[in-house]
Amino acid sequence: MAEQPIYATGMAYKLRSQWDRNEGLGQNHNAVKFLGQDYDSLKAQCLQSGGLFEDSLFPAVASSLGFNELGPRSAKTSGVRWMRPTELCKRPEFIVDGATRTDICQGALGDCWLLAAIASLTLNDNLLHRVVPHGQGFQQGYAGIFHFQFWQFGEWVDVVIDDRLPVKDGKLLFVHSAEGTEFWSALMEKAYAKLNGCYEALSGGSTCEGFEDFTGGVTEMYDLNKAPSDLFSIIRRAVERGSLLGCSIDITSANDMEAVTFKKLVKGHAYSLTGVEEVSYRGNMTRLVRIRNPWGEVEWTGAWSDNSREWDSIDASSRSRLQNRSEDGEFWMSFNDFLREFSRLEICNLTADALESSQVKKWSSSLFQGEWRRGSTAGGCRNYPASFWLNPQFKIMLQNPDKQGSPDCSFVVALMQKDRRKKRREGQDMETIGFALYEVSSTQTWSSGVHLKRDFFLSHASSARSETFINLREVSSRLKLPKGEYIIVPSTFEPNKESDFVLRVFSEKPADSEELDDEIKADLPAEVRRMNRFLFVFQVQLHESQIDASFKNLFRQLAGPDMEISVTELQTILNRIISKHKDLKTDGFSQEACRSMINLMDTDGTGKLGLTEFHVLWEKIKRYLTVFRQFDVDKSGTMSSYEMRMALESAGIKLTNHLFQLIILRYTEADMTVDFDNFVTCLVRLETMFKTFKNLDTDGDGQISLNFFQV
Repeated sequence: MAEQPIYATGMAYKLRSQWDRNEGLGQNHNAVKFLGQDYDSLKAQCLQSGGLFEDSLFPAVASSLGFNELGPRSAKTSGVRWMRPTELCKRPEFIVDGATRTDICQGALGDCWLLAAIASLTLNDNLLHRVVPHGQGFQQGYAGIFHFQFWQFGEWVDVVIDDRLPVKDGKLLFVHSAEGTEFWSALMEKAYAKLNGCYEALSGGSTCEGFEDFTGGVTEMYDLNKAPSDLFSIIRRAVERGSLLGCSIDITSANDMEAVTFKKLVKGHAYSLTGVEEVSYRGNMTRLVRIRNPWGEVEWTGAWSDNSREWDSIDASSRSRLQNRSEDGEFWMSFNDFLREFSRLEICNLTADALESSQVKKWSSSLFQGEWRRGSTAGGCRNYPASFWLNPQFKIMLQNPDKQGSPDCSFVVALMQKDRRKKRREGQDMETIGFALYEVSSTQTWSSGVHLKRDFFLSHASSARSETFINLREVSSRLKLPKGEYIIVPSTFEPNKESDFVLRVFSEKPADSEELDDEIKADLPAEVRRMNRFLFVFQVQLHESQIDASFKNLFRQLAGPDMEISVTELQTILNRIISKHKDLKTDGFSQEACRSMINLMDTDGTGKLGLTEFHVLWEKIKRYLTVFRQFDVDKSGTMSSYEMRMALESAGIKLTNHLFQLIILRYTEADMTVDFDNFVTCLVRLETMFKTFKNLDTDGDGQISLNFFQV
């Protein structure tokens, strides 16, 4: 019997994932199995049973098409059937005579950005087959199952699909090959749709998104209205080192979308840039670029187009080598016309693992996973100084200048938000994101490795930042700064916008980097500890003789004849007292909260509090009240979640970002505020956990072992 998998959740899942990554899982040669589906075992099962694979996790139903324009009742999906290539033609092929950029023709889906990226991918056979694994087809071993590999936020995933494709009026609804019997591009589009939730999730995007998901590379974007003087050289070097390039024309209104210009260029449409050349034309060297339109038939009609007169004025060998008169969507144009007609250029630089040649200069890179969480780590941009410091922070150490005698170091920072296409079905889309960098090596107020606090950002200007905050999946900038240590602060534009993200740093020379986070730490009052058979408990160095008479009299009145305070009595006492403090907002201490206090303070196991135990608890609550009032800066009677972090530190407790996120989830109200009873309950539990751990950590190595009863 096959061994059943064990699925981890929460923190256990994060630890398991990190261990797996350390062992190499998620690299292209050892991709993560998307949704747990194993291509080889599923194919073997189909071959053994004699049936064709049907993917239950991305079924041939309307919801796999979309949710709005491609939703179940939309006109575009009316009459759609799902058919296998073997039902569409007699002799289907996976790839005919190699995968080429002319194999990709757009269908009834606005994913030209994706098709432009696929077209560029076909120019590099090694890169293509990292995404489209060898050994697939419709002949021997066919079982109706295929798989493709995509880079997703720091790791490669292997996506399994069946080959049922959406068909309308006898034709493929979406991407198709000009060669009617070839299906690799349609199947690849389906796998990418599955990865993102549905076909409609692919509508609209930037070519660089496809570039990065096919290579794991990092993309630079150029505004061609502000093109650097050496852009042609940059493009030539990028083409030579196998980079992927895309370009587009900005739209100025909704009516411009997919509008065709006088010279047959399509606005708002994604093109691939597939080559560069310099030719001798009428005694001068003319620079040319080769462009491809995924639509396949609408081509540029200006200078150097397929039938233009310019070709008659260059030598025959160059003309024969470069000219292509077929209506395949690919064309040449002069570099000057390219700058004039197009608005934007995207270049995807490949990572070291994607570059085979030892002659190519390779990037040094670092990757960090992070998250913005409402109330804890989603602090917004620098316009929100009260919360900006709560954003995740990362340090980069630039120690190796680009050239001898120069202080400057070049590097690229790329910030990517995760899984936003999948969330379109829920009405969510891209957040507006960006980042800022701050130099820290010259300041004396910074302790290495520690999360920088609000005062630092109030008194220091940024050294660099992303060109803009924008609602794209990724924001990247090529930067040049003097050697030193810098803090990168990625953020959403507004506070409390939630998203997971990946931060990548690419440098031309080696550069160390790390995430900054506070060490888990507590400076708490010393207490004597003792141990019974099963657990550790606390006993303060306090004798009844040290407690003043007035408190003893109060205790006798509150405790009753048994001279101990029960859960119900404690709840009554605390709520009666707290109701007299009109400046505090609270919905009262619950029985659960009071039971926790008794469980934590009860040293003799009676389930009640004696005189000294109640005195210790009372002193704690008074101390917590002082802290609470100190950090209720707006005197609202509550603390914001951001004030909560400073209050915890004032009480002697420092937590990592992740632990603080858990605290906020557990103890805040819906409006991200913390009232007094929740604040007290949180601190009592944290304080006791720290003391318990310290007591169990007998050798001080920061690790403990627990038996069943101690857990």
